[in-house]
Order: sequence, then C-alpha cells, then structure tokens
Amino acid sequence: MQLTDAEKRILDGAEGPARAAAMRLLVRYGTVLGAERLVETNNVCGGAVGTLPNRRNVLPPDADMDAVYSLMNLDSDERFEIPPVKANTWKLIEAMDPEHWAAQGVSAATKALVEKNAAFCNRVGINRCNTCTPYQVGNVPVFGEHCAWMESSAVVYVNSILGARTNVEGAQSTAAASLVGRIPYWGLHIPENRLATHHVEVEIEIDDMMDWGLLGYWVGEQVQEAIPVLTGLTHAGELRKFKHFGAAAATSGAVEMYHVPGMTPEAPTLEAATGGHRPAVTLRYGAAERREAYQHLNSATDPDIDFIMLGCPHNSLDQLRLIARLLEGKRVSANTDLWIFTPNAIRTVARSMGYEAIIEKAGGKLMSDSCPALSRVSPADVKVVATDSAKQAHYLPATLGYQVWFGRVEEVIASAVAGRWVGRLDA
Repeated sequence: MQLTDAEKRILDGAEGPARAAAMRLLVRYGTVLGAERLVETNNVCGGAVGTLPNRRNVLPPDADMDAVYSLMNLDSDERFEIPPVKANTWKLIEAMDPEHWAAQGVSAATKALVEKNAAFCNRVGINRCNTCTPYQVGNVPVFGEHCAWMESSAVVYVNSILGARTNVEGAQSTAAASLVGRIPYWGLHIPENRLATHHVEVEIEIDDMMDWGLLGYWVGEQVQEAIPVLTGLTHAGELRKFKHFGAAAATSGAVEMYHVPGMTPEAPTLEAATGGHRPAVTLRYGAAERREAYQHLNSATDPDIDFIMLGCPHNSLDQLRLIARLLEGKRVSANTDLWIFTPNAIRTVARSMGYEAIIEKAGGKLMSDSCPALSRVSPADVKVVATDSAKQAHYLPATLGYQVWFGRVEEVIASAVAGRWVGRLDA
C-alpha cells in the first residue's frame, strides 16, 4: 500500500500511539482488500465503541472505555488514551431509548453503561445522533464525497440517492477512520465499481411504501451483492420510499448501491447506469414476484398481535405525521403494545408539533436511539409482531423468535387498534 508522507508520519507515531494504531489497522485492512492507497474522509458513521452495552454484551461497571476502544476498535492489547477524533464522526444506533429504557426492559446497570459510553463519545467528539438514518438529522454527504459508514440501510441510501461514496464498513474500520481521517480506497470509492451489472424491469405499478419495500426485498434476494438498475418505475421516489427500498434490498441481499434512471444522480439514463455495457443479468418484477416477496415476509400464523413496531429505518417527520393522523381519536388494543422509532432530533420536532401527544393518547410510545432488531428491546412476552418494515420482518423471527405480519402502515395501525392482523396483499 502506498502511503503519503503525512500518513507515514501518523503510522510512525508522530500524532501519538492511538492514531498510529488506527493507521496500522487501516493499512492491514486495506492490504487484505487489495487497496493500493488510502483516501481522505471527513465523514464517519460508526458504532463508537465495539462492545455496545446491551443485553447481548454487557461490560463490567468499572470498564475503562479507553481500554475497551483500544482492544475492540483498534485491535490492540495495549491501552491507549483515545484522543479527539480527527474526522467528523457520528454514532449510529444505541442500546436503549433514554426516556423509555425501563419499558424496553433495559436494566439500571445497562443504562449506566450506556451513559458511560455517552460520556466517552462526548469527550472524544463523537456526535451521538444515535440513529440508523443520520442523513435525516443533518449528516448529508455531498455528491462524490468519500465517507466511512456502517449500517447497511444508510450506506445504500447515501451511495444511491446522494451519490456519496462508501462501502459497508465495520466498528473497527470506522473507529480507525475517525482517528486519522482515512479509509482504504477500494470497492464503491472507485467510479468504475459503481456501474450497474443487473437490470430489473419493473412491470407493475410501484407507488406506496409497502410496494417499495416488497420490490427492494425481492431485488436483494435476486442480485445479492451486485448493483441493480431498475427501469419501469413511473412514480417518483421520495426519502421514505427510497429509505425502505434500500433497507429491504440490503437485508435480503447485500445491496450497497442501485440506480433508477432519471431519479438517482449517477443514472440520468440506463446507458449511464451501466457505463454503456450490456447488463450481465436481466430480471423482471411483476405480480407473481410481488406476491412471492409478500408471502416470504409474512411469517405469522396467529392473528392476535402482541406488539406493533414502526420505524425501521427510523421514521421521518412526514411518517410520524401520517401515523398521528391515523391514530387520532382511536385507542390501541389493551392486548397490544405500539412502539414507534425515530431519531431523537425528529422526536423533538414531533413533540412540538403535537404528534407525540396524539400517539401517547392513543396508547403508543414514541421512542428514539434504538430498535428491536439491533438493540434487542421489546415488551415482555411477545409472540406476534406487526410492522411496515421489510427489514424488521426479515430479522425479528431470527433474532427474537417472533412471528411477524408485514403490511402497509395504514393496515398496521388498524391492526394495533383491533389487536388482530387485518392486512392483506391487495387491500
């Protein structure tokens, strides 16, 4: 790997042992990947500390966070005092909601560790946005900007919709990048690697968010790690629809980027999306494929619902407005818990707009910073869940053992009120 003089000085310890360890990690990482050099980045989104304190992995109360970071994030048995981050760095999902942690089943000991982790982030300058959608709360990289981001649903959004450049990074590579402002130049940082290889011809109307989720889920299963270009979409996408499409495609497959001619920035035409090459594979998505995806996501057999989960990826303000409108004047079934997830910054606005009050009056809770799949938080004794998220419908049966119903947000809210699933594919 070819390093610049500035990078060599960091590697040699000129900026301290922690930054030297971070540079060593990136050099090893990049060498394995076949990267010939590093690229500068000033936009990092990661997990902050590799041992996120939740019910899967709880640190001892006296944990030294610098030592934890040195070991888990910089792969070093030597303890370093972690200096302030060099790159603009944002923390992704947290282990709990700071207000509703007790309702989520989080212990006081775990809460204390979350707060200790927060203090560490504050000290080194890691912005605690605590959301899987940092682009909704101020971190909006510009076209062509090199980033180092974790979180598959965020990566596919910024690559595809914003035209920024990042691979799906991990806790270690993002931690190292935050300290030295560099990431290996490989994969989707390289322009020719961003061209579409698979063509998906959409033969049916795709408009509401459920259909964007179903399409994304089917596309991800078909193309896996490849880059698809979709034609035949007649309704313009928008943030919440592209957000759910990309999250679904990254969940059922490993899609990190896609193109929609005329909608995404690197694809004014089909020819531009493919670089003028014939796609390796052409696929067609019609009514049969839509039904296949819907049936796959609906794993439940019991119509009685214990838990309603909305907000994966985290809900936007317009989604909260719709949910509040659907709940106004209604009451959630006594047998059902309704939890809605959004970034804390958006919750603040939703609170001022009165949306949270409507949700709470109906018997729901508006939560931030966490989600059931990643933070492993949910009400007690849940067996059956309903959600409008293809990502949660995919993960919850495996991670928490729940039966899951998937459908439109209107159907999910109606089911919350009824306490039973009322959705169907062609409602």
